[in-house]
Amino acid sequence: MRVIGREDELEKINRKALNIARQVADDTGTLMAGDICNTNIYDPKKPEIIGEIKRMFKEQVEWAADGGADYIIAETISTLGEAKLALEAVQLYGKGIPAVVTLSSHRVETGDGYPIPKACRILEDSGAAAVGVNCSRGPKTMLPILKEIRKECQGAICGLPVLYRTSPEYPTMFDLTDADTGRKAFMENLPAWACSRTQVADFTKEAAEIGVQYLGLCCGNAAHYTRLMAETLGRHPPASRYTTDMSKHAVYGTDPAVRKSDLIQLC
Repeated sequence: MRVIGREDELEKINRKALNIARQVADDTGTLMAGDICNTNIYDPKKPEIIGEIKRMFKEQVEWAADGGADYIIAETISTLGEAKLALEAVQLYGKGIPAVVTLSSHRVETGDGYPIPKACRILEDSGAAAVGVNCSRGPKTMLPILKEIRKECQGAICGLPVLYRTSPEYPTMFDLTDADTGRKAFMENLPAWACSRTQVADFTKEAAEIGVQYLGLCCGNAAHYTRLMAETLGRHPPASRYTTDMSKHAVYGTDPAVRKSDLIQLC
């Protein structure tokens, strides 16, 4: 907010967003989450920075608690040290609200040198209600990490990939490279690597099978992907009425009401 000259509106915008989220949760019978994330200034060698981060987390956690959050997410954090500060803030100022902590796995280790599964175990042992990874990696390159986290942790684990087709060659969305230009896709050209609905469904199935209890989607997500994830898990949210029904398609449909010309050629 400081970067765009609106720092003085930070609390107002946060509290308004929390009020909207609380109303939606009450109207739909769902849970409402507060949220804190990486600060981009973490440096364990500078006590004054640690103090500033603690103050930032404290005020945001207090806003979420005041706004009636059912739990608080600390997400997209790349170092164990900052994740522990976020968890501590929820425990100190969240009025007993559970904390979910997810790391952003740019590489196989945190920025301060801990293997991601080990870092998750430390956060779990420190009192997080659920731990895991979000952002950076797409479904294909997040699943292997989730399997290792499942082996390491005893409680609930989380997986929230980005909606881009990462691979062993390009493990994160920041690595994706245009073969024609040699330029990185991030950020404006990422749509060229968007996941299909089938890939989202396959990720959901496999993640559930290995024991990931907290599933979601991160950058690149849209409402229909979230709906698909819910349906893959056997749920039928109100928006399922908009789910594709190919039986009524003008060319591929099988519904008896669909009238077709013999001149139409299927692709």
